[in-house]
Amino acid sequence: MQQYLDLLKLVKKKGEHRANRTGIDTISYFGAQSRYDLRDGFPLVTTKKVFMKGITHELLWFIAGDTNIKYLVDNDVKIWNEWPYEKFKKSPDFKGQTLIEFIDLIKTDPKFAKIHGDLGPVYGKQWRDFGGVDQLKKIIQQIKTTPDSRRLIVSAWNPPLVDSMALPPCHTMFQFYVSADHKTLSLQLYQRSGDLFLGVPFNIASYALLLALVAKECNLEAGEFVHTIGDTHIYTNHLDQVDLQLSREPKKLPTLKINNFTSIFDVKFEDIVIENYDSWPGIKGAVAV
Repeated sequence: MQQYLDLLKLVKKKGEHRANRTGIDTISYFGAQSRYDLRDGFPLVTTKKVFMKGITHELLWFIAGDTNIKYLVDNDVKIWNEWPYEKFKKSPDFKGQTLIEFIDLIKTDPKFAKIHGDLGPVYGKQWRDFGGVDQLKKIIQQIKTTPDSRRLIVSAWNPPLVDSMALPPCHTMFQFYVSADHKTLSLQLYQRSGDLFLGVPFNIASYALLLALVAKECNLEAGEFVHTIGDTHIYTNHLDQVDLQLSREPKKLPTLKINNFTSIFDVKFEDIVIENYDSWPGIKGAVAV
């Protein structure tokens, strides 16, 4: 994953110091692009251990059209916890509960989870019901029937609903591309904002997995994942962690296996297997909310 390390180096070298809504400044560079060829291995960062379980569950959650964190919480995936908690703290039901207590209520109280676990019309809602359009089903049908189309696009950015989302989409739209010989499928993501240390390794693996699943659904080979990022940034409280990553030599990429596949809409967590993932130890960093 030298491409990812090159991104970190680019932002450190050419980025500018910027303030933002979180209160934690960033080193930011506008307009970066990296390419990851899935035929060379599955692009899972190896210079730190990445939580593939969380990536897989989150993607299946998107595909299902779900917008409530209960599914993630029940599967011990914590990556979305802070956003509904911040919203909950502003509600009349907040009585000083800690984040841990909030998550326990999501897990054990279905009524509480229904009210306070919902994130609004985020990714899954837009993918599966954008004003009544199931974009994901439609795009798969288009890949199968009109593979040369330049309109193979799914958008998560729905302007009338953005303010109703706990977090407006960072990965805003993606486009598929079928090779001229109709054998290989590639995908490009446009991401408006990318937290390079914490978020981007997840995003790379998530969209690579999505590419692999859609390719399998359409009987195509998974080709390149092209990752284009607008505000490409490193939070200033992650600079030491980034330096540690840059001191490490990347390891060989793992292999993705998808077992018992019948449809992208029926795939189960246990069917998605990453083999031979050898990484350096994990590195912790606080999320900016």
